[in-house]
Amino acid sequence: MPNTYAVIMAGGSGTRFWPASREMRPKQLLSLGGGEETLLAATVRRLSPLVPPQNVFVVTAKRLAEKTGEALPGVPESQILREPMGRNTAPCIAWAARVIRDKDADALVAVLPSDHFITDEPGFRAVLEKALASAASGVVTTVGIVPTRPETGYGYLELGESMGGGVSRVARFVEKPDRARAERFLAGKKHLWNAGMFFFRVKDMLALVEQHLPDMAKGVEEIVRAGTPEVLEATFPTLQSISIDHGVMEKAEKLAVVAGDFGWDDVGSWLSSWELAEKDANGNALTDGAIAVDAKGNLVRDLGTNKKKVIALVGVSDLVVVETDDALLVIPRERAQDVRAIVDALKAKKRMELL
Repeated sequence: MPNTYAVIMAGGSGTRFWPASREMRPKQLLSLGGGEETLLAATVRRLSPLVPPQNVFVVTAKRLAEKTGEALPGVPESQILREPMGRNTAPCIAWAARVIRDKDADALVAVLPSDHFITDEPGFRAVLEKALASAASGVVTTVGIVPTRPETGYGYLELGESMGGGVSRVARFVEKPDRARAERFLAGKKHLWNAGMFFFRVKDMLALVEQHLPDMAKGVEEIVRAGTPEVLEATFPTLQSISIDHGVMEKAEKLAVVAGDFGWDDVGSWLSSWELAEKDANGNALTDGAIAVDAKGNLVRDLGTNKKKVIALVGVSDLVVVETDDALLVIPRERAQDVRAIVDALKAKKRMELL
Protein backbone atom coordinates (compact mmCIF):
# COMPACT_ATOMS: atom_id res chain seq x y z
CA MET A 1 0.00 0.00 0.00
CA PRO A 2 2.48 2.66 -1.20
CA ASN A 3 0.26 5.65 -0.40
CA THR A 4 -0.41 4.49 3.18
CA TYR A 5 1.28 6.45 5.96
CA ALA A 6 1.35 6.26 9.74
CA VAL A 7 1.41 9.03 12.32
CA ILE A 8 2.69 7.86 15.69
CA MET A 9 1.81 10.12 18.62
CA ALA A 10 4.78 9.97 20.99
CA GLY A 11 4.57 12.72 23.59
CA GLY A 12 4.35 12.00 27.30
CA SER A 13 5.43 13.49 30.60
CA GLY A 14 7.07 10.45 32.19
CA THR A 15 4.93 10.24 35.34
CA ARG A 16 3.11 6.89 35.25
CA PHE A 17 6.15 4.65 35.46
CA TRP A 18 8.41 6.58 37.81
CA PRO A 19 11.22 5.90 38.64
CA ALA A 20 11.83 4.15 35.29
CA SER A 21 10.10 6.90 33.33
CA ARG A 22 11.24 10.51 33.53
CA GLU A 23 10.54 13.68 31.57
CA MET A 24 13.32 12.71 29.16
CA ARG A 25 12.29 9.04 29.09
CA PRO A 26 8.48 8.61 29.00
CA LYS A 27 6.92 5.19 28.82
CA GLN A 28 7.07 4.73 25.03
CA LEU A 29 10.88 4.70 25.37
CA LEU A 30 10.71 1.88 27.93
CA SER A 31 10.34 -1.87 27.45
CA LEU A 32 7.31 -2.53 29.63
CA GLY A 33 5.75 -5.47 27.83
CA GLY A 34 8.01 -8.11 29.30
CA GLY A 35 10.75 -8.04 26.63
CA GLU A 36 13.60 -5.74 25.65
CA GLU A 37 11.84 -3.89 22.81
CA THR A 38 10.56 -0.41 23.62
CA LEU A 39 6.87 0.24 23.17
CA LEU A 40 7.65 2.82 20.48
CA ALA A 41 9.85 0.48 18.46
CA ALA A 42 7.23 -2.25 18.74
CA THR A 43 4.55 0.13 17.44
CA VAL A 44 6.52 0.83 14.26
CA ARG A 45 7.68 -2.77 13.78
CA ARG A 46 4.25 -4.35 13.92
CA LEU A 47 3.03 -1.82 11.35
CA SER A 48 5.79 -2.62 8.88
CA PRO A 49 3.85 -5.15 6.75
CA LEU A 50 1.28 -2.38 6.10
CA VAL A 51 3.35 0.80 6.44
CA PRO A 52 7.11 0.78 5.80
CA PRO A 53 9.31 2.85 8.15
CA GLN A 54 9.98 5.42 5.40
CA ASN A 55 6.24 6.22 5.43
CA VAL A 56 6.10 6.69 9.21
CA PHE A 57 5.86 10.12 10.82
CA VAL A 58 6.35 10.54 14.55
CA VAL A 59 5.10 13.56 16.49
CA THR A 60 6.96 14.05 19.75
CA ALA A 61 8.14 16.74 22.12
CA LYS A 62 11.18 18.68 20.99
CA ARG A 63 13.09 17.53 24.08
CA LEU A 64 12.46 13.86 23.11
CA ALA A 65 13.33 14.10 19.41
CA GLU A 66 16.89 12.80 19.71
CA LYS A 67 15.98 9.77 21.82
CA THR A 68 12.98 9.08 19.58
CA GLY A 69 15.23 9.04 16.52
CA GLU A 70 17.65 6.67 18.26
CA ALA A 71 14.77 4.30 19.02
CA LEU A 72 13.61 4.34 15.38
CA PRO A 73 16.67 4.20 13.10
CA GLY A 74 14.54 3.28 10.06
CA VAL A 75 12.38 6.41 10.27
CA PRO A 76 13.79 9.43 8.40
CA GLU A 77 14.90 12.19 10.76
CA SER A 78 12.89 14.73 8.76
CA GLN A 79 9.74 12.78 9.64
CA ILE A 80 10.16 13.20 13.38
CA LEU A 81 8.02 16.27 14.00
CA ARG A 82 9.08 18.23 17.06
CA GLU A 83 6.35 19.95 19.07
CA PRO A 84 7.60 23.02 20.97
CA MET A 85 5.01 22.20 23.65
CA GLY A 86 2.18 19.71 24.13
CA ARG A 87 -1.16 20.92 22.78
CA ASN A 88 -3.19 17.65 22.89
CA THR A 89 -4.02 15.38 19.96
CA ALA A 90 -5.91 17.66 17.55
CA PRO A 91 -2.94 19.97 16.77
CA CYS A 92 -0.65 16.93 16.63
CA ILE A 93 -2.80 15.15 14.04
CA ALA A 94 -3.66 18.27 12.06
CA TRP A 95 0.00 19.25 11.75
CA ALA A 96 1.13 15.78 10.71
CA ALA A 97 -1.70 15.45 8.19
CA ARG A 98 -0.81 18.77 6.60
CA VAL A 99 2.86 17.75 6.34
CA ILE A 100 1.90 14.42 4.74
CA ARG A 101 -0.36 16.15 2.21
CA ASP A 102 2.68 17.92 0.76
CA LYS A 103 4.34 14.54 0.34
CA ASP A 104 1.29 12.72 -1.06
CA ALA A 105 -2.05 14.46 -1.63
CA ASP A 106 -3.76 11.06 -1.95
CA ALA A 107 -2.29 9.69 1.26
CA LEU A 108 -4.19 7.25 3.44
CA VAL A 109 -3.18 7.76 7.07
CA ALA A 110 -3.25 5.61 10.21
CA VAL A 111 -2.85 7.53 13.49
CA LEU A 112 -1.74 5.42 16.44
CA PRO A 113 -0.50 5.99 19.99
CA SER A 114 3.11 5.00 20.60
CA ASP A 115 2.73 3.30 23.97
CA HIS A 116 0.29 0.41 23.62
CA PHE A 117 0.99 -3.31 23.89
CA ILE A 118 -0.58 -5.88 21.56
CA THR A 119 -0.24 -9.66 21.82
CA ASP A 120 -2.01 -10.76 18.58
CA GLU A 121 -0.12 -8.81 15.95
CA PRO A 122 -1.58 -10.64 12.88
CA GLY A 123 -5.06 -9.99 14.30
CA PHE A 124 -4.16 -6.36 14.86
CA ARG A 125 -3.02 -5.93 11.25
CA ALA A 126 -6.17 -7.63 9.95
CA VAL A 127 -8.28 -5.07 11.84
CA LEU A 128 -6.13 -2.22 10.54
CA GLU A 129 -6.62 -3.43 6.97
CA LYS A 130 -10.39 -3.21 7.45
CA ALA A 131 -10.08 0.26 8.97
CA LEU A 132 -7.84 1.47 6.14
CA ALA A 133 -10.23 0.07 3.53
CA SER A 134 -13.10 1.91 5.21
CA ALA A 135 -11.07 5.13 5.34
CA ALA A 136 -10.16 4.77 1.66
CA SER A 137 -13.88 5.00 0.85
CA GLY A 138 -13.95 8.49 2.33
CA VAL A 139 -15.25 7.74 5.83
CA VAL A 140 -13.01 8.62 8.76
CA THR A 141 -12.67 5.39 10.74
CA THR A 142 -11.52 4.40 14.19
CA VAL A 143 -10.74 1.10 15.90
CA GLY A 144 -12.53 0.30 19.15
CA ILE A 145 -11.42 -2.42 21.55
CA VAL A 146 -13.89 -5.14 22.55
CA PRO A 147 -14.17 -4.71 26.35
CA THR A 148 -12.95 -7.50 28.59
CA ARG A 149 -13.99 -5.92 31.90
CA PRO A 150 -16.21 -3.08 33.18
CA GLU A 151 -13.43 -0.50 32.82
CA THR A 152 -14.11 2.98 34.23
CA GLY A 153 -10.80 4.50 33.12
CA TYR A 154 -11.51 4.55 29.36
CA GLY A 155 -13.89 6.44 27.12
CA TYR A 156 -16.24 4.32 25.01
CA LEU A 157 -17.71 4.27 21.51
CA GLU A 158 -21.34 3.25 21.07
CA LEU A 159 -21.92 1.05 18.02
CA GLY A 160 -24.45 2.13 15.42
CA GLU A 161 -25.75 0.26 12.38
CA SER A 162 -23.54 -2.15 10.48
CA MET A 163 -21.93 -0.93 7.27
CA GLY A 164 -20.78 -4.42 6.26
CA GLY A 165 -17.34 -5.95 6.18
CA GLY A 166 -16.88 -5.70 9.93
CA VAL A 167 -17.40 -1.92 9.90
CA SER A 168 -20.12 -0.10 11.85
CA ARG A 169 -21.24 3.47 12.30
CA VAL A 170 -20.20 5.25 15.48
CA ALA A 171 -23.44 6.23 17.18
CA ARG A 172 -21.70 8.45 19.72
CA PHE A 173 -18.69 8.92 21.97
CA VAL A 174 -19.24 8.18 25.66
CA GLU A 175 -17.14 9.71 28.45
CA LYS A 176 -15.57 7.52 31.13
CA PRO A 177 -18.50 5.80 32.90
CA ASP A 178 -19.05 4.90 36.52
CA ARG A 179 -18.86 1.24 37.54
CA ALA A 180 -22.56 0.46 37.12
CA ARG A 181 -22.68 1.97 33.67
CA ALA A 182 -19.48 0.21 32.62
CA GLU A 183 -21.01 -3.10 33.69
CA ARG A 184 -24.05 -2.39 31.51
CA PHE A 185 -21.77 -1.56 28.58
CA LEU A 186 -19.93 -4.86 29.01
CA ALA A 187 -23.15 -6.88 29.20
CA GLY A 188 -24.86 -5.07 26.31
CA LYS A 189 -22.05 -5.66 23.79
CA LYS A 190 -22.82 -2.37 22.03
CA HIS A 191 -19.86 -0.39 23.32
CA LEU A 192 -16.13 -0.49 22.60
CA TRP A 193 -13.18 1.07 24.37
CA ASN A 194 -11.90 4.17 22.61
CA ALA A 195 -8.22 3.38 21.98
CA GLY A 196 -7.31 6.59 20.15
CA MET A 197 -6.62 5.04 16.74
CA PHE A 198 -7.84 6.91 13.64
CA PHE A 199 -7.73 6.24 9.89
CA PHE A 200 -8.50 8.67 7.10
CA ARG A 201 -7.64 10.06 3.70
CA VAL A 202 -5.48 13.07 4.41
CA LYS A 203 -7.81 15.36 2.47
CA ASP A 204 -10.80 14.21 4.54
CA MET A 205 -9.12 14.95 7.87
CA LEU A 206 -7.86 18.35 6.77
CA ALA A 207 -11.35 19.24 5.53
CA LEU A 208 -12.81 18.31 8.94
CA VAL A 209 -10.19 20.37 10.78
CA GLU A 210 -10.91 23.34 8.54
CA GLN A 211 -14.65 22.95 9.15
CA HIS A 212 -14.59 22.47 12.92
CA LEU A 213 -11.29 24.07 13.98
CA PRO A 214 -10.68 26.80 11.40
CA ASP A 215 -8.16 28.72 13.50
CA MET A 216 -6.14 25.57 13.97
CA ALA A 217 -6.24 24.83 10.25
CA LYS A 218 -4.96 28.34 9.56
CA GLY A 219 -2.16 28.00 12.11
CA VAL A 220 -1.02 24.62 10.82
CA GLU A 221 -1.03 25.96 7.26
CA GLU A 222 1.18 28.83 8.35
CA ILE A 223 3.61 26.45 10.07
CA VAL A 224 3.94 24.11 7.09
CA ARG A 225 4.14 26.84 4.44
CA ALA A 226 6.87 28.69 6.33
CA GLY A 227 8.78 25.54 7.19
CA THR A 228 11.00 27.32 9.69
CA PRO A 229 11.67 26.60 13.37
CA GLU A 230 10.92 30.23 14.18
CA VAL A 231 7.37 30.10 12.84
CA LEU A 232 6.80 26.71 14.46
CA GLU A 233 7.98 28.02 17.84
CA ALA A 234 5.81 31.13 17.55
CA THR A 235 2.63 29.59 16.13
CA PHE A 236 2.29 26.09 17.59
CA PRO A 237 1.74 27.30 21.19
CA THR A 238 -1.16 29.45 19.95
CA LEU A 239 -3.07 26.43 18.60
CA GLN A 240 -6.05 25.39 20.70
CA SER A 241 -5.21 22.60 23.13
CA ILE A 242 -7.99 20.10 22.42
CA SER A 243 -8.29 16.39 21.72
CA ILE A 244 -9.12 15.16 18.24
CA ASP A 245 -12.17 13.46 19.78
CA HIS A 246 -13.70 16.67 21.15
CA GLY A 247 -12.42 18.95 18.41
CA VAL A 248 -13.31 16.90 15.34
CA MET A 249 -14.53 13.33 15.73
CA GLU A 250 -17.57 14.00 17.91
CA LYS A 251 -18.71 16.64 15.41
CA ALA A 252 -18.18 14.59 12.24
CA GLU A 253 -21.40 13.62 10.45
CA LYS A 254 -20.06 10.22 9.45
CA LEU A 255 -17.64 8.18 11.50
CA ALA A 256 -17.03 4.45 11.26
CA VAL A 257 -15.50 1.94 13.66
CA VAL A 258 -13.96 -1.52 13.39
CA ALA A 259 -14.08 -3.70 16.52
CA GLY A 260 -10.71 -5.04 17.60
CA ASP A 261 -9.98 -8.03 19.84
CA PHE A 262 -6.22 -8.56 19.58
CA GLY A 263 -4.84 -8.58 23.11
CA TRP A 264 -4.64 -4.80 23.52
CA ASP A 265 -3.36 -3.06 26.64
CA ASP A 266 -2.61 0.64 27.04
CA VAL A 267 0.09 -0.16 29.64
CA GLY A 268 -1.22 2.54 31.93
CA SER A 269 0.64 1.67 35.14
CA TRP A 270 3.03 -0.77 36.80
CA LEU A 271 -0.03 -2.98 37.33
CA SER A 272 -0.28 -3.40 33.55
CA SER A 273 3.42 -4.24 33.39
CA TRP A 274 2.88 -7.01 35.95
CA GLU A 275 -0.13 -8.31 34.05
CA LEU A 276 1.87 -8.53 30.81
CA ALA A 277 5.05 -10.02 32.25
CA GLU A 278 6.00 -13.69 32.57
CA LYS A 279 5.39 -14.94 36.11
CA ASP A 280 6.52 -17.80 38.30
CA ALA A 281 4.17 -20.32 39.91
CA ASN A 282 3.34 -17.83 42.66
CA GLY A 283 2.48 -14.98 40.29
CA ASN A 284 5.74 -13.10 40.83
CA ALA A 285 7.26 -11.25 37.86
CA LEU A 286 10.89 -11.00 38.92
CA THR A 287 13.97 -9.37 37.48
CA ASP A 288 16.96 -11.66 36.90
CA GLY A 289 18.63 -12.52 40.20
CA ALA A 290 15.73 -11.48 42.44
CA ILE A 291 14.62 -13.89 45.15
CA ALA A 292 11.07 -14.41 46.43
CA VAL A 293 10.35 -16.61 49.47
CA ASP A 294 6.75 -17.16 50.57
CA ALA A 295 5.84 -14.21 48.34
CA LYS A 296 3.03 -13.91 45.80
CA GLY A 297 1.89 -11.58 43.04
CA ASN A 298 4.83 -9.18 43.15
CA LEU A 299 6.52 -7.22 40.38
CA VAL A 300 10.28 -6.63 40.77
CA ARG A 301 12.33 -4.63 38.28
CA ASP A 302 16.02 -3.79 38.70
CA LEU A 303 16.73 -1.04 36.17
CA GLY A 304 20.01 0.14 37.62
CA THR A 305 23.14 0.18 35.52
CA ASN A 306 25.39 -1.85 37.85
CA LYS A 307 22.86 -4.42 39.13
CA LYS A 308 25.05 -5.28 42.11
CA LYS A 309 22.18 -5.59 44.56
CA VAL A 310 20.05 -8.68 45.08
CA ILE A 311 16.40 -7.75 45.59
CA ALA A 312 14.85 -10.25 48.01
CA LEU A 313 11.22 -10.50 49.09
CA VAL A 314 9.97 -12.57 52.03
CA GLY A 315 6.36 -13.01 53.07
CA VAL A 316 4.94 -10.13 51.06
CA SER A 317 2.30 -10.07 48.38
CA ASP A 318 1.09 -7.84 45.55
CA LEU A 319 3.89 -5.28 45.68
CA VAL A 320 5.67 -3.31 42.96
CA VAL A 321 9.38 -2.88 43.63
CA VAL A 322 11.39 -0.88 41.07
CA GLU A 323 15.07 -0.04 41.52
CA THR A 324 17.04 2.51 39.48
CA ASP A 325 20.44 4.11 40.08
CA ASP A 326 18.93 7.02 41.99
CA ALA A 327 15.56 5.82 43.29
CA LEU A 328 13.66 2.90 44.78
CA LEU A 329 9.89 2.53 44.48
CA VAL A 330 7.87 0.25 46.75
CA ILE A 331 4.11 0.46 46.34
CA PRO A 332 1.11 -1.89 46.64
CA ARG A 333 0.25 -3.19 43.19
CA GLU A 334 -3.35 -2.05 43.51
CA ARG A 335 -2.16 1.52 44.09
CA ALA A 336 0.11 1.64 41.04
CA GLN A 337 -1.82 4.61 39.63
CA ASP A 338 -0.72 6.64 42.65
CA VAL A 339 2.87 6.82 41.41
CA ARG A 340 1.95 10.25 40.05
CA ALA A 341 1.63 11.43 43.65
CA ILE A 342 5.33 10.74 44.11
CA VAL A 343 6.14 12.86 41.06
CA ASP A 344 4.00 15.68 42.48
CA ALA A 345 5.77 15.41 45.84
CA LEU A 346 9.19 15.54 44.16
CA LYS A 347 8.13 18.66 42.25
CA ALA A 348 6.96 20.28 45.48
CA LYS A 349 10.34 19.54 47.05
CA LYS A 350 12.10 20.85 43.90
CA ARG A 351 13.88 17.53 43.37
CA MET A 352 14.01 18.17 39.63
CA GLU A 353 16.96 15.82 39.14
CA LEU A 354 14.58 12.93 39.89
CA LEU A 355 11.91 13.94 37.36
